[in-house]
Formats: sequence, structure tokens, C-alpha cells
Amino acid sequence: MRFGYSELCLDHDTGERHPENPDRLRAIREGLKRKHGVEYVEADPAGRDAIDAVHDTDYVDEVVEFCESGGGNWDPDTVASGGTWAAARAAAGQAQWAAKEGLANDPGRRTPFALGRPPGHHAVEADAMGFCFVNNVAVAAQSVIDDGLADRVAIFDWDVHHGNGTQDIFYDRGDVLYSSIHEDGLYPGTGAVDETGEGDGEGATLNVPLPAGAGDADFLAAIDDVISPVVDRFDADLLLISAGFDAHRHDPISRMRVSTEGYALMTQRMRTLAEMTDTGLGFVLEGGYGLDTLSEGVAMVHETFDGRPPIEPDKDPEDRTEPLLTDLREQFELE
Repeated sequence: MRFGYSELCLDHDTGERHPENPDRLRAIREGLKRKHGVEYVEADPAGRDAIDAVHDTDYVDEVVEFCESGGGNWDPDTVASGGTWAAARAAAGQAQWAAKEGLANDPGRRTPFALGRPPGHHAVEADAMGFCFVNNVAVAAQSVIDDGLADRVAIFDWDVHHGNGTQDIFYDRGDVLYSSIHEDGLYPGTGAVDETGEGDGEGATLNVPLPAGAGDADFLAAIDDVISPVVDRFDADLLLISAGFDAHRHDPISRMRVSTEGYALMTQRMRTLAEMTDTGLGFVLEGGYGLDTLSEGVAMVHETFDGRPPIEPDKDPEDRTEPLLTDLREQFELE
């Protein structure tokens, strides 16, 4: 794979005890050292026009001023420093690069993965939250649409937390599909099955809130039975993966049971889907707060594109999963 990376993203200083810290990127880089075919690209930072296209201008001005004044706690969880605005622009720029590269290449060994921080999927139009200031994947999707490179973009978010910001930004839009598998009831408490979009966006939001304790088989069933058919029907030009690794069974801030192999399996599903639908494919880093599991997860995505065949789970989905998927299949008229 080709990885978007910038040292500027290390300058977003959240303090010694914050789970979203520069060591996340250092751990990923260390884990990729021993892998074949890794290539790094430093993309241009996102410009204000691209960021303002998905965020309120007054809000962006406030973030810039907050960072220039030295930063601090935006809210109890979301921390900025003097280097945060440059890091956020770099992370959004890497996501733009991943979107454009995804459209330009087949979903093979040169598939792009943007390794930026701060993450983005909780950032709403006019506020920062959940460690996020700029919604990187939203900037990327909007940019390729505005540049005439894509008419329709699908986003699949496998982070354990619901990407409320991405959903909100595109909620009334019919040209961007937002789909998410996340832990039911976890921060930020959004992502219910009845949140399906409104106006032109009705039916272009799909949420699969799995119960705590769900693992590989549950995530794969959701992908096979609901996510993939809806993405296929949407007929997008580009599929962007909001790739968080905090659903891992050993991540410190979730209760899900996804294994490292599970991320290989989800990656293979997305690669196959992109190939079958002739859709561009790109990955954008979101969460993941256990350094070992984060680095292993990103490395596993790379290894899957490098030719390693993943191993299917030998366990069936939890009993609680099938009724949810049945309801979603009926709701989205997949049966």
C-alpha cells in the first residue's frame, strides 16, 4: 500500500495521558518497518477552501485562533496545542490524497491509506468533539465531488464509535452514502438504525449498532448482509473507509471483540466489493488507542493488499445480531 504521512501530525500535542497522542503514528510506522512494499507519500495540506466546504467558516476561524493562542481543552476530551491546526490541515490533506489516488488506481497493492491525526469523524459542521477538529473523510469526499472527479462517494466507517460528524455533514445529501458499524450506546450515543437521512439524503445513511461483545463474525455478517449490498446499489465512484481500530478486543476504550484477523477479513471484503463494482478505494485513519493493536491492525490491512489471504472465523454471529440485520435488510429493501 501507499501511506499518506506527515511529520506535522506529530505536532498535535494532547498531553502525556491522552489516548489520542503522537505515539499512535509512531507505533504504526514501527509496525510497518518489517513489511514488504510499504511506500510513504507526504501530501499537500488541505486548504481553507476545502475545509470550509464541509465546516462552518466561523468555526474554522475559531479553531485557528484557539491553536494560535496555544490551544488547551476545547472540551473535556478534545485537546489542542499550537501545532494542532497545521496537523489537522495535514491530516485532511492526506485524506484528500487518498481519495484522489483511490479514484486513479485499481484496488491493489498501490491502494492509498491516509495516516493522519487528529482523527476526524466526530467533527461536525460547526464544532470539534471526540478528539476531532476537521472531518478528514468529509473533506476528502467533498473535494473529489467539487473537483469533478466523482459524482457519488460511499463512506464505510468501521471505527467502534459512530461517526456522527460525517453522518451530520452529509445527512441531507443524496450523493454521499454514509454507512457505519459501531458499538451500540458507546460515545457519542448516535447512530441508531432509524437515522437514515432526510430530504435528498433519505436512505443514504445506514447504521449498524452492534451490541457490546460483538466480534469478527458479527462484523462480517453486517458487511455481507447489509453494508455491501447497499454500497453496491448506491453505485459510487469512490469508496472511502473510515478505518478505526478501536473495535479490537484488546483496545482500552471499547467492549467489542474484533481480532486482528478480523480487520484482514473486513479489508478483503472491501477490496472485493471495490473490484466487483469498479469503484475506487481509499482508507483514512480514525481511532485505535492500544498501540500494539493499532499498529497490528494497520499492518494487517497492508498485508491483505500485499497478498496474504485472511482466515475466515469459525464462530457464528451472536444471537442478538441476526434480528438487527433482518430489520435492516427489510428497512433498506434488500429482501
